[in-house]
Amino acid sequence: MSRYSALVSRLPAGIDALIVTSEKNQRYLSGFPFTDGYVVATRSHGYLFTDFRYIEAAKRETRPEYEVIMFENGNRTALVTEKLKNDGVKVLAYEDNFLTVRELEGLKKEFPDFELVPVGTVLEDMRVYKDEEEIASIVKAQRIAEAALEETLKRLTPDMTEIEVAAELEYHMRRGGAAGTSFDTIAVSGKLSSCPHGVPRNVKLERGFLTMDFGALYNGYCSDMTRTVVLGKADAEMKKVYDTVLQAQLAALDAIKPGADMGEMDKIARDIIYGAGYEGCFGHSLGHGVGMFIHERPGFSRLWFGHPLEAGHVVTVEPGIYLENRYGVRIEDMVAIYEDRAENLTKAPKEMIELF
Repeated sequence: MSRYSALVSRLPAGIDALIVTSEKNQRYLSGFPFTDGYVVATRSHGYLFTDFRYIEAAKRETRPEYEVIMFENGNRTALVTEKLKNDGVKVLAYEDNFLTVRELEGLKKEFPDFELVPVGTVLEDMRVYKDEEEIASIVKAQRIAEAALEETLKRLTPDMTEIEVAAELEYHMRRGGAAGTSFDTIAVSGKLSSCPHGVPRNVKLERGFLTMDFGALYNGYCSDMTRTVVLGKADAEMKKVYDTVLQAQLAALDAIKPGADMGEMDKIARDIIYGAGYEGCFGHSLGHGVGMFIHERPGFSRLWFGHPLEAGHVVTVEPGIYLENRYGVRIEDMVAIYEDRAENLTKAPKEMIELF
């Protein structure tokens, strides 16, 4: 079933069409990345409306179930309205998870002939389940990120700054074929490694742990991984912290399979960390879904008890220990769920590495 057909089948009763304004959801449905226009799905037709800047590429790349229409002479509203009325649309849904209040008011002024209603999580519900093509794009993004890490580790020196480490990762991802980064690259060292989402500084790398959390963007899809290395020599407690995080991740990875309870996966990792004496030092969830958005449903957390893993889910597994004002460790892989198995999509090694 095409994504257009899947969307139409999921539209709630009483809704005649959906106008899609968020760029990532437009690409998800139509296959074409653009930044100005609409994707519209009525119950009988799919449309992609855009302007002259995109029209040639849109005709070439848009999925065949969508008619590509170019705006001309500022007649955006008239063109869309004409198509909607021809398809008998009276109730037009919008993406309430993505529109600001101002944008919604703009839509109401632009399309006064229709009743506008929120569509809820219809598209989010679809994106939860990745098909083979989507998983292949995520895997490609991950391979690009892994190659970037390998190159970056070769180039690390004590005189580099955290910002330079982040720049190295991003440069090698772009050189490896990434369209960009999945999110702002994290590369934090020493005491700042205790901050799970620390921002790289323009300071030389501090001795101790260096945590790198990064991802590549490929064909519209994100990868996400974290590796922590030691700058210098690890003492006994540093080794204990690292080994505890690794054992927590390995235990969760071993338990992940189709039908497994997502909340239980978080508990497995958390119990190991807390049992080792680090209660309260793992303050985030075990993982989150990954796709066109870096954070998607589902997730591994206490909020997901009673929800089983299903084929098509792609979820991160990223336990961590963070000792305030001392240091932190996080190790992150991505896992895809199939009908008969779970597969770790991350191939980068994760034994503790000591540099310098």
